[in-house]
Amino acid sequence: MKITAWWRAVGLSICLLWLWPGDAWSETPAGQSSGTGPDTLVKATEKSSLIVTPDYIIGPEDVLEITVWKNQDLSKVVAVRPDGRISLPLIGEVTAVGKTPVQVTEDISLKLKEYKENPQVSIVLKEVNSYAIFVLGEVAKPGKYPLKSKTTLLQGISIAGGFTAMAARNKLVVFRFGVNGGGQERVKASYDDIVLRDGSLQNIELKPGDTVVVPSETSVLVP
Repeated sequence: MKITAWWRAVGLSICLLWLWPGDAWSETPAGQSSGTGPDTLVKATEKSSLIVTPDYIIGPEDVLEITVWKNQDLSKVVAVRPDGRISLPLIGEVTAVGKTPVQVTEDISLKLKEYKENPQVSIVLKEVNSYAIFVLGEVAKPGKYPLKSKTTLLQGISIAGGFTAMAARNKLVVFRFGVNGGGQERVKASYDDIVLRDGSLQNIELKPGDTVVVPSETSVLVP
């Protein structure tokens, strides 16, 4: 089976861009909960002007404050990693990307029931950092761009300065996380189909965390 050296480089670029300068993927103890029972709080933060609702879908780089009532050792402030997961004491890995804070709260509570009776868990969305897209490959200005309003695939490419002369514009690919924490999906699109052949369905609306890749026409096949 053949793969391209160029695609290998793109894969590395995606990983590096998820590590864009900002908060490290560290864990720190959460503050004391002000409530007396389990709840899930979602609020706007200093790093985002978005109005965040309870059905907000968590994305990579978002920061969650997880509090287990009367157990400070299990309470942490964690950043969602590029793979879509968080790590917590005792229960280990929990998938967060593609889920609401309420769903993640339920998942954590279910895992904790193996160790604690009637665990009471609350989540506060501390920072919204995932409202961005990445545009890579043969565009004038590849990089990370904030997603401030409804943005289509072609608009995202335009924001990144448009195609370069070497762009394989009919081999566009969008990588995105599946719903409810599912694996990463790959959506293919063709510029000519969108513009010349009424392929408007391919001009998809970009979602937070999407990575748009514009391949090069000079990609070289290697064993």
